[in-house]
Formats: sequence, structure tokens, C-alpha cells
Amino acid sequence: MPTEVALLESRALRGEQMGRVDVLDKVKSLVMLPDGIHVRTEDVAHYFEVSTEAVKKVTQRHRAEVEENGLILLRGAELRVFHRDMLSLWEERRESYPQAATQLTLYTRRTVLNIAMLLRDSDIARCVRTYLLDAEESLRTQYASLDQRVTRIESCLTGVGSALQELGPVLVRMSERLDSLDRKVEMTHQVVGAMSLRLTDVQQDVVRLDGRMDAFAGQLKDLRRRDGQRGQR
Repeated sequence: MPTEVALLESRALRGEQMGRVDVLDKVKSLVMLPDGIHVRTEDVAHYFEVSTEAVKKVTQRHRAEVEENGLILLRGAELRVFHRDMLSLWEERRESYPQAATQLTLYTRRTVLNIAMLLRDSDIARCVRTYLLDAEESLRTQYASLDQRVTRIESCLTGVGSALQELGPVLVRMSERLDSLDRKVEMTHQVVGAMSLRLTDVQQDVVRLDGRMDAFAGQLKDLRRRDGQRGQR
């Protein structure tokens, strides 16, 4: 687990924590400018409860890093445009907006978090670092727990793999038996179909035989009638 000293001295470790800007408000409320994005040097100093000079010194010593994390310096036309936008927003809040004379340094939440990992003589900055390190430890613990669970699952899957290998030949034999049964069923269907055709033929023969029997009965009846008429004569 990284230590506070390591966080203060390692830019790489600080870079790993730059997404945790939510930690700032957990320690202390950070009051933003009306645009909701930026704060000034004096606002950063007020947040960390240090002088503006302390913030400026840290910023100058690590200029490239803090610029990479959102620090901007406005001059000339850019400053005038920013002032104009801020004036309209401050008027909505019915407050006077303090304008910088020639230049203005602005920090984002990401930049303020960067300063928190660089500023040594601030209790607020130390609290922010503590939150970051505690969160890191919590994530490591959760990762270790998850890693153990994944390891157990992998072990179970290994057992399943062995079982499937043993089950493979059984499944092959069952498949062969099912194929054989399918062939037998198909042959049975063919036999049943042939029997059905034969029964149809037999039924037709029975119908023809019934017709012939009816004709024979009619002839026999007619013959008896004729014999009766002869006896009367």
C-alpha cells in the first residue's frame, strides 16, 4: 500500500489518484466560482487553510504537473471574456465579482486534488491524502477478495473440465445408441406405413366381397321365389 510520503514524492502515484475528486468534498466543501468548474488561488488557499503564497509556491514547483491536471492562466482577451461571463453569473447571485487586473490563475477540482497531494503543511491536505490512501487500501482488499473468489471459481471449473472429459466417452456412446434408436424408429415407421397400405387394400377387397355376397344373396332369393311359383302350379 502506498504511504503518504510516497504520494507526496511520486508523480506516478499521484496520477493514479487523479480521478478521485469526490474526496475533496468529503473532507471539506470546496466553493467553486459561478461557472461550477473553476476556483481562484485564494479559493484554493481558503480550502486548505493556508496562505496564497503557499499555494503559489507549490504550483510553481510542480507547474507542468498541475497544468496537465487543469491549471490555466488567463490574460488579455481570454481574461476579458472570462470576466464578462463571470459578471453575468455573479449578477444572478446579486454579488460583486472581484476582477483580476492583468491575469488570473484558475484551478479545476482535478487541479485542487493535485495540490492536495503536494501541499505538506496543511491539515486539510493531509486529510485528503488519508482519504485517498484509505480508499486505495479498501480497493486493494476488495480486489484481493475478488481474486480469491476467482481462484476458487477457476478451481471449480478445473474439476468441471475433468468431469466433462470423463463424461465425453459416455456422451459419445449415448449419441450412438440414440442414432441406432432413430434408425429403428424410422424402420418401424416404414413397416407401419406398408401395413397401413396393405390394410387399405384388404378393406377394398372386403368391400368388393360384400358386394358379391349381396349379389349372391339376391340371386338365391330370386331362385327360391321361382321354385315356390312352380310348386303352386
